[in-house]
Amino acid sequence: MIRVLNIISDTNIGGAGRVLINYLQYADRKQFDTSVAVPRGSLLKAPLEELGTAVYEVDGIADRSYDRRDVKVLEQLIRQVDPDVVHTHGALSGRIAGRRCGKKVVYTRHSAFPVPAKLRYPPGRWVNKWINEHYADRIIAVSPAAAENLTDAGISPKRITVMMNGVAPVARSSPEACRALRERYGLSESVFTAGILARIEPYKGHLHIVEAAEQLKGEGRKLQILIAGVGSYEEELRAEVARRRLEDTVFFLGFQDDVAPVLSVLDVQLNASYGTETSSLSILEGMSMGLPAIVSSYGGNPWLIDDGEDGLIFPNRDSQALARCIARLMDEPETLSRMGERAREIFQARFTGQIFAKNVEQVYLDVLKGVSHHGTK
Repeated sequence: MIRVLNIISDTNIGGAGRVLINYLQYADRKQFDTSVAVPRGSLLKAPLEELGTAVYEVDGIADRSYDRRDVKVLEQLIRQVDPDVVHTHGALSGRIAGRRCGKKVVYTRHSAFPVPAKLRYPPGRWVNKWINEHYADRIIAVSPAAAENLTDAGISPKRITVMMNGVAPVARSSPEACRALRERYGLSESVFTAGILARIEPYKGHLHIVEAAEQLKGEGRKLQILIAGVGSYEEELRAEVARRRLEDTVFFLGFQDDVAPVLSVLDVQLNASYGTETSSLSILEGMSMGLPAIVSSYGGNPWLIDDGEDGLIFPNRDSQALARCIARLMDEPETLSRMGERAREIFQARFTGQIFAKNVEQVYLDVLKGVSHHGTK
């Protein structure tokens, strides 16, 4: 039995936490004994324990990558658990602690962001390279965009395995559940409906979606745009919707515990991100039920959606191009239906939770055997 200790510093359930939960649903429990260290009070504790996973609550690591005090606390935990592999999600403190305890260390990079100049050029580039390569035997990048982000900051591609996320399939909700959602938010069943499921932050591109909606409404088109999620930009975005008189077109659904009813009432899913997007789990969940997507050209989106096959890709931050993509699928129901069928097929071939779990576990086996393995999974 191979013992793996995951370390994640998130207090909320974000993308990294959802990836970990997805993995544990399909982990090979006969070969891998997986436990997880989380900050005390983290919302991840309950869902992880529901999956039969041992969870260790740690003081002091909440929502931060490094603190020298965290290294000491995590060293104690690692010596107590005595894993074969320490797998961190961010959490530089965990990587340092794992290395100090003589363990194999795997690090997953879940995000991509503009690399600052201090990391693009020496001496910052050299320091960043040394830290990341010294404290990790293998770095998993959840998309080619994340891998490029790492190499732009000096990290050798030989240390990186590109591995697209995988998710559990989402079943379409019953007609009754869909009807209840529509009644709750005043939605029409007969109107073309697009939506975005993401935190409401400026870099997620919600404003471009609102601008596209304004353009389409100005052309006399009837549609509904659903925004599911919360975030720091919500108040400002609501004000923009009101200013543009789009209250009959753009609907705010708030945080949704169960995304299935939201996805089930959509004709197409949207992702307009222009920052940190690597591998959208909501896009994958939509694909699992045959929902095509219109996505920006930023980050990992082009590796999730094949333009013209299971959705459309529009140039980053181009609201008019996004509007044209939505209009095309409104006008071409046959194309929309074909893309939905292809979305389900591509999901089954590339993005299932089983495929993802097997790829993660192969990395564990490789680092334990000392195999220098890299490439795209």
